[in-house]
Amino acid sequence: MKVTLRPLKHKGQNCIALEFPFSHDAKELVKKYPGSNWSMTHRLFYVKNNHRLVLSHLSEYLRKSGFIVNASSFTKKDGKQKESDFSPEKKELLNNYIRYLRGLRLSENTIKVYSSFVLDFLYFIQNKAFKELTNNDVRLFVEETVPVKKYSISTHRQMISGLKHFAFFYPECAINADELQRPSKSSYLPTVLSKEEVVDLLRVTKNLKHRTILALLYSSGIRISELIRLELKHIDIDRRQLIIKNAKGRKDRVVIMAESFIPLFQNYYMTYSPKRYFVEGPKGKIYNSSSVRSFLKRSCRDAGISKRVTPHTLRHSYATHLIENGVGLRHVQDLLGHAKPETTMIYTHVARRDLLRVRSPLDTALHQLSSSDKNQPFPSLSQNLSG
Repeated sequence: MKVTLRPLKHKGQNCIALEFPFSHDAKELVKKYPGSNWSMTHRLFYVKNNHRLVLSHLSEYLRKSGFIVNASSFTKKDGKQKESDFSPEKKELLNNYIRYLRGLRLSENTIKVYSSFVLDFLYFIQNKAFKELTNNDVRLFVEETVPVKKYSISTHRQMISGLKHFAFFYPECAINADELQRPSKSSYLPTVLSKEEVVDLLRVTKNLKHRTILALLYSSGIRISELIRLELKHIDIDRRQLIIKNAKGRKDRVVIMAESFIPLFQNYYMTYSPKRYFVEGPKGKIYNSSSVRSFLKRSCRDAGISKRVTPHTLRHSYATHLIENGVGLRHVQDLLGHAKPETTMIYTHVARRDLLRVRSPLDTALHQLSSSDKNQPFPSLSQNLSG
């Protein structure tokens, strides 16, 4: 059963309207919720929204009763809250939290992500005193936010990390950071293109700039964020090296430039004459990463590749093909800029170099059956094996 919760103004009061396909069972479950009423005017059930936790408690009750709850009407249109909606006290608290994160020397991207979650949390608690915040407030916030905004596991984990940092930053509250549990990481294998698919992808990409971008992503294994910030002064053609400055984790690293890429790059450079960055947008600004995703999708369609391919897929393919070519795990880790070898080891699960040496028991069984027949050493499954 699905139920939609939306704001309702009824008799001058703020209320929550419940809209759901009528059934006797659904009606009885809704009627059992304390404070639920039927409006003859609006022809629906409603609950007075006179407390900051009414929406959370109502949503929790409905979910436990078997409803699928949609409360998206209670979020901003863009899904985010704004600092301008806050009282001066909340603004000061949020700004101090951001300064705290900067003091930890976290990256600006991490600070932006963590502070956005805390921004939503401070909006959620409404007027509750900061010192009275507990783990239960965090639980209700997570339970209300994750299903409505349809957060992935990784985003959910980032949310908890941001709230953990908030608890350490503001020890006056009653939130115990050690008791905040992140969901377990997903362990999906990365999508990888075959070497033939990579070549087909480059061949169908007719635009010279687009082909050069895709070729560099695959041949060097750099991230899309590293590519669009790559400056010409960090490209050393003589030594066939790219210097990746201030990469993920605030680390510099050196990656190898493919010999076959150099003529393509020289042709591209003479044609487009970039001034500062390897690839530039209008007026010499940083190129838009969404443009890369757009023409990559188009090239995959033209190449007949049905896999879901992103710029990061080319990085996955680069790493996997290196391992298949016999490059050691430690070297691959350095080239990718991974802090931990465990991150790099995921590619050993998709590399085919060792797996292709493993013989299927089906092949072994067929070989044994045919051992007495010298004329047909490997029978086909399409024929009658019994003769």
